[in-house]
Amino acid sequence: MTAVDALSGGFADPPIDAARAFRACLDVMARPGRIADLSGALPPAPLSVAAGVVILTLLDGTTPVHLAGGHDVAAVREWITFHTGAPFAGAEDAIFAVGTWEALLPVTRFAIGTPEYPDRACTLIVECAALEPQGARLTGPGIKDHAFLSLPQTAAFRANRALFPLGFDAFLTAGNRVAGLPRSTIVEDV
Repeated sequence: MTAVDALSGGFADPPIDAARAFRACLDVMARPGRIADLSGALPPAPLSVAAGVVILTLLDGTTPVHLAGGHDVAAVREWITFHTGAPFAGAEDAIFAVGTWEALLPVTRFAIGTPEYPDRACTLIVECAALEPQGARLTGPGIKDHAFLSLPQTAAFRANRALFPLGFDAFLTAGNRVAGLPRSTIVEDV
């Protein structure tokens, strides 16, 4: 990746694109199981469009990010540095972590907040091969009756829910699609 490549791929109209993306991020986190399409970013591989949009929208110079596995490459680091200024951190110190589910494991290494400050937990941006409204059954706040979402695993999300009000939150991304899974969501195998 050249310096010119790191400068490209950001929002064409940052105020409008970021506002739309922020609204979509809020919507999927408030309504677990809902899948939204994101656009406006062209991040370097292996970042998906959706992961790139979430990064451009939610990271800044005060949000340490951890890149896991194959996502920890120079092209991604340079792109994030130029577009967000977010510092890089180890898993234990990250506010955001990006990677495939396998690369993010074990998820117990990420911050889950404290009783005094449950908001000081990590948010995972989990890159998935596909994202579909099928698979695990979801119930809880923001879900009327129930929803379904293809998750890479259910046991870790069930264990995370048992920690509530502590625990991590997650954005799941695939291509230009994103879904949110807050720690308050009850996840069941079907």
